[in-house]
Amino acid sequence: MWNDFDENSWDDEDTDDFREENHKHPLFRKGMEIIKLTHALVGSLDEARRTLYGRLMVESAAILCSKFSEAESTSDFILKMENAVTMKVNARELNTMTYQLALEGAHAEEHLKLLRDAIRDFKTLFVEWIRGFDPNEKMKDGWGIFED
Repeated sequence: MWNDFDENSWDDEDTDDFREENHKHPLFRKGMEIIKLTHALVGSLDEARRTLYGRLMVESAAILCSKFSEAESTSDFILKMENAVTMKVNARELNTMTYQLALEGAHAEEHLKLLRDAIRDFKTLFVEWIRGFDPNEKMKDGWGIFED
């Protein structure tokens, strides 16, 4: 199996084109904005809160773009939806953490609002994006989720 791999058949141009196309997509770009806002916010937290929330917040933000790219790499509806659900859950968790920080008075409300607004915009783009998924492009995986 592993010996069948032909390194000469790998086309870096296709990979570069896919990456470039992804990076131009409005949803990916908004995800990158969320990552930058999250890094800035986490970087300004005190040490205790950075330890408590920082990794979770940065991870949730980063997952948005990685799962978008994964979903875009397939036509399979089930895999697209799995990635979309993961994106939704992480966006909601990140948004929830901004309210926790506000409750603790850990950060200026206007900075938290910037991140919340970006997540709200992400949600709008996300809804538009998933409408483009073709439910007829399914490869059943035996788990029964998103199958008729």
